[in-house]
Amino acid sequence: MDQLTGASPRHVLEAVAGRVGCDLTSGEVASYLDEHDELRHLREQFLIPKVADLPPSDLSLVNGSQDCVYFVGNSLGLQPKSAEGYLRQEMEKWAKIGIHGHMQGERPWAWAENNLEALMANIVGAKPEEVALMNGLTVNLHLLLLSFYKPTATRHKILMEDKAFPSDHYTVESQIRLKGYDPEESMVCLSPRTGEETLRTEDILEVIAQEGESIAVVMFSGVQYYTGQLFDMAAITEAGHDKGCYVGFDCAHAAGNVELKLHDWGVDFACWCSYKYINAGAGGLAGAFLHEKHTDTVQPALMGWWGHVIETRFDMTNVMELQPGISGFRLSNQPILLVCPLQASLEVFNMTSMKALRRKSVLLTAYLELLIQCSYTRDPGRPTRPHVSILTPSDPLQRGCQLSLSFSTPIKEVFHQLEKRGVACDMREPNVLRVAPVPLYNSFSDVHRFVKLLGLALAASTQPQ
Repeated sequence: MDQLTGASPRHVLEAVAGRVGCDLTSGEVASYLDEHDELRHLREQFLIPKVADLPPSDLSLVNGSQDCVYFVGNSLGLQPKSAEGYLRQEMEKWAKIGIHGHMQGERPWAWAENNLEALMANIVGAKPEEVALMNGLTVNLHLLLLSFYKPTATRHKILMEDKAFPSDHYTVESQIRLKGYDPEESMVCLSPRTGEETLRTEDILEVIAQEGESIAVVMFSGVQYYTGQLFDMAAITEAGHDKGCYVGFDCAHAAGNVELKLHDWGVDFACWCSYKYINAGAGGLAGAFLHEKHTDTVQPALMGWWGHVIETRFDMTNVMELQPGISGFRLSNQPILLVCPLQASLEVFNMTSMKALRRKSVLLTAYLELLIQCSYTRDPGRPTRPHVSILTPSDPLQRGCQLSLSFSTPIKEVFHQLEKRGVACDMREPNVLRVAPVPLYNSFSDVHRFVKLLGLALAASTQPQ
């Protein structure tokens, strides 16, 4: 498919259908795309649950020996095959040499996470010294806002999207209260225009232009968790800086999903979890970014001994020698059992590049979108037929690999019927099913199979119970 480089995803898919000599909805198109997928070998690096092992599955409806259709990597990524071995190594080391494990072995516990930061920096478009692996996402967001949110009587607002992920909302609200301000006055939450599902970039930039002199921090998601919208982080950062605001991002749904250039865009700070697209397991070790321009000017408000320079950390002088940049924000030693699965996943990422993953992702998601549109869009001539609407922007530049779907039939029943057929996806109230074909381990055949199962689920959801 090299000759199709630069073509729109739809053009590529239509060209493949023409080459195969069949309709776009044929499974032969999926097979062809999988055969020519340069990243297909990465799927072998992950453990994919079998249908029979998923508790809601009904084996009278589906072959239990098949891999499930796992489209929920936007909530919890799959387990890398090497993770178990790395965990076993550390458990055996603990058993055999005890405390000496802090300094011995492939992953000395005292600095094991430091060995992974260059790999993580590649994923988020940063320099290794701008990235730290520590804590959980919300803890890191609190630590960063403590240093960046310095409200004054005239500049005290934090700008964010309405219906941000609840944890972000709670963090911002509590930070505002902590600094003695009222969230009712200091939180500016942007909503889409009436009748629209996602924010327009021009509306975000207009608010920054109009209210920027009263805004201390602009803080958006990289990818909005509910709609799947990818924000124009470069434009938002530039607009915020033009008005003297700090700009930060929660990249939980962006890291490992889309190409990020946190350093080049000049983003002031960012944080992300590692258990979604980065596949480090539930509650995995999170990441934080501080741009190098702030290395000597932005200091942590809270300090712990892991922020002390490593060479003299164990001298126990009680005189802080703070590590420069984001490393100085560390508080405590990192759990080695969380480092292991993160290492396993980052090594898989290191077998390719975010550019290559994004290229596959754009085509994979476009394929899903087109198949849904071909089969389940509203048909005015058949008003009673169940149909699907896609909330996520159709422009690949404004989305990652997630599509957020809403239905003309009760969503809980559709979700239940999909689960019975071995589909792992994600329902979010009030009315969205989030499906995410992840390029690291999902195939075009997964997409084709999902769309067929979606038809069966829709039909079953409308039958009298």
